[in-house]
Amino acid sequence: MNNSAKRFSWLQFLGELLITLGVVCLLFAFYEAYWTNLEAQRNQAQAEQNLSQRWENPRHRVSPELGQAMARLYIPAFGPDYQFAIIEGTDEEELKAGPGHYEDSELPGQPGNFAVAGHRVGKGAPFNDLGHLHACDAIIIETSTTWEIYKVLPIEDDQNTSCLPPDVQQRVTTGDYSHVQGRHITTPDDYTVVHALPGTDEEDPTPDMLPVVTLTTCHPQFSNAERMIIHAVHVRSQDKSADNTSVPAEMEE
Repeated sequence: MNNSAKRFSWLQFLGELLITLGVVCLLFAFYEAYWTNLEAQRNQAQAEQNLSQRWENPRHRVSPELGQAMARLYIPAFGPDYQFAIIEGTDEEELKAGPGHYEDSELPGQPGNFAVAGHRVGKGAPFNDLGHLHACDAIIIETSTTWEIYKVLPIEDDQNTSCLPPDVQQRVTTGDYSHVQGRHITTPDDYTVVHALPGTDEEDPTPDMLPVVTLTTCHPQFSNAERMIIHAVHVRSQDKSADNTSVPAEMEE
């Protein structure tokens, strides 16, 4: 009787422990997928408001401080409502408000690499759908004075380059950017993806480099074991001067 009672007691304890662990996991998943999204929405709205106020006053268009919004990101393939203020910095505190600009990377439209990190789950999940992008999909960065339009580079199973200017197309297909893929998976310690020439040791930009944008996020979902990387190349700029206030045609694609 005593041995039976002991066995029952241990089985009961194990069962209750598993139930408790299950409840904790569910609560954590709820926190990550729902509560942090609400917090991120509040932080993003505040960053967006601050950005609009600074852009409306040219005297305040100075380099953003760490944690401030510095540009806007649009990906038309994700729908007309997809818009995020990009925050300066990529620490966890900055990423709670939205996608974050790697401080050591270049600015939008400049030769080299404008690199941005973002969460895939929770914290607003701005980069949850990066895996659905195709070659030639537009990635648009709005600054205080311009729209910078990029197109996703060829992907392993999608080699479309018809959207690229002829000179850029040559460098992407057979030239110095032929190794840069539109989407690939790598390890968290592969910092070459945000170098001025992605995938190389060239960290400093040179005038002959193509302007590219790089988006980085965790892979797979609910894991940080790897990183999903998106590379897109600059195809044109559109001025935001008073006599040219229309949005880029790519916004309607």
